[in-house]
Amino acid sequence: MAFTVAQVSDMHLGPGTVSFRANFNVLAAAVRAARPDFTVLTGDLSRDGAGDEADLAEAASCCLALGTAWAVPGNHDVGEALHVPAQPVTAARLDRFRQYFGMDHWLLDHAGWRLLGLNTQVMGADVPAEAVQAGFIAAVLQSLGGRKLAVFMHKPAFVTQLEETEHTYWTVPPAARRALVPLITHPALRLVASGHLHLRHERMWGAVSHQWAPSAAFIVRPEDQLGLPGERVCGALLHRFEADHVVTTLLSPP
Repeated sequence: MAFTVAQVSDMHLGPGTVSFRANFNVLAAAVRAARPDFTVLTGDLSRDGAGDEADLAEAASCCLALGTAWAVPGNHDVGEALHVPAQPVTAARLDRFRQYFGMDHWLLDHAGWRLLGLNTQVMGADVPAEAVQAGFIAAVLQSLGGRKLAVFMHKPAFVTQLEETEHTYWTVPPAARRALVPLITHPALRLVASGHLHLRHERMWGAVSHQWAPSAAFIVRPEDQLGLPGERVCGALLHRFEADHVVTTLLSPP
């Protein structure tokens, strides 16, 4: 039985984000009209929830407009592993995110599929939650059975290939990527859906569709993303899960 998942990403909401909130309201109405079976939020839900709990609270309040949603955190929500020393990922920041949005990694089994949410912000952060999530990934794969697999996370694992060695702001750190290899190369995997780049881009890697979701809030200047492919547009993605593949379309209301 086919079903649809709406992916909303990078809303950057907080008490003072008037234009971002206006954009989100338009997009939330379009998502509701699309009537997805599930909604997944792929990080940077808040403007600066890592530094200000009020932003997390405001983001959580706004997201009620989407109904029940599964969420994973972004760097603006819980901090960064290496790139922003002033806001490292900590147990306190992770707990605060969970208070408002639930577990930062999760699985959902439905209609022959296993949907998996991962927290990319603990990858390479050298915090206890990193090892906990690695164990979770191993257990998820061991109990997968005959299901097909889809993964939702904030940062993409890589730009063009798993073997990339350059450490950049835009992807999971190369050293931390090793924990993802059994997942990214698993024969049952059909979808890897991420956010963070504020770009709409898709490519097939074997049988796997890699989808970058656009931001619900704003685009990034081209000169700040040299070498990254993708379309600069705001919106959300609709993923339609068929028996053995996923069809993704862009939802971009005016």
